[in-house]
Amino acid sequence: MKFRVGILGATGTVGQRFVQLLEGHPQFEVTALAGSERSQGKDYADACVWRLPGDMPASVRCLKVEAPCVPLDCDLIFSSLPCDEARAVESKFARAGYPVISNSPAFRMDTDVPLLVPEVNYEHMSLIGLQSTASQNGGGFIITNPNCSTVMLALALAPLHVRFSVEALAVTTMQALSGAGHPGVASLDITDNLLPFIEDEEEKIERETLKILGHVAQSKIIDAGFAVSAQCNRVNVIEGHTAAVRVKLSRAATLDEVRETLGSFTSLPQKLGLYSAPIHPIIVRSEKDRPQPRLDRDAGHGMSVTIGRLAHDPVLDYRFVMLGNNTVRGTAGSAILIAELLVATCLVSSPSLS
Repeated sequence: MKFRVGILGATGTVGQRFVQLLEGHPQFEVTALAGSERSQGKDYADACVWRLPGDMPASVRCLKVEAPCVPLDCDLIFSSLPCDEARAVESKFARAGYPVISNSPAFRMDTDVPLLVPEVNYEHMSLIGLQSTASQNGGGFIITNPNCSTVMLALALAPLHVRFSVEALAVTTMQALSGAGHPGVASLDITDNLLPFIEDEEEKIERETLKILGHVAQSKIIDAGFAVSAQCNRVNVIEGHTAAVRVKLSRAATLDEVRETLGSFTSLPQKLGLYSAPIHPIIVRSEKDRPQPRLDRDAGHGMSVTIGRLAHDPVLDYRFVMLGNNTVRGTAGSAILIAELLVATCLVSSPSLS
């Protein structure tokens, strides 16, 4: 029997990606869709302007869009609500006993809320029973998915931090247009241009990376202790966030050791054989002109991070170029992988028989 899934913010671009990725999933079935007032009461096919490649899945076309309110006919919630709505709405669902996996930044920096990249910090799930927003009767809690660029950066840094200890990090992102949602950036602003500012993005990367790579102590997450400097740019690419990364390590490492550490990395999702877990979370390429968004964003069905241009750096220790799919690994795909991990580790109840 499958877990019944509800999606908050179902008509938006991230909500649509959830719908698409969950079609045919062996463990999850979409049974509830929630959206804004202008969508409520309509069939999903009428309320949603489908903007992803391929057709809207037939299984959801006739589902009525509901208000994002308790109760919903589901066992767990995926939320892609705007930040100004998310905190109040998601906490109500958690207190009502629903596991909530959120793409919103609303709860990301709360000390008792895991900010999860399943391969990196699955140990942080130990906090879900201690949350102030959790259901007093058990079952309800909130787990957050990081910022789309941070997901991929943390995944690339994690094996280096475990083996060599990261001491300092500088990252410059080149982020795709799809990261701005729809309608996104005006064409006259981005055509023949680059936008060297994305609201709050640098602060998110700098804060969230340290939380993800931190550790649990005294019932809260203690941030990692290294320095992070981020600069973020919007570029004229539809999908796939690229980043130029420079990293200083506390322990000496050869180039071959760094390459092997990255390329051989696997973790609990791979050990458990989770449906959405890529066989190789990190792919290291040796070509001098890779990764490229058009060629590499769909690696591992969009769930792998591709690294290239790995070399010694004359200022810090090593540098590389990193690429990941921002709408799959960076948003809905990561959240679905979190849900699969919760099921595999028995942190969510069995599917309802109703």
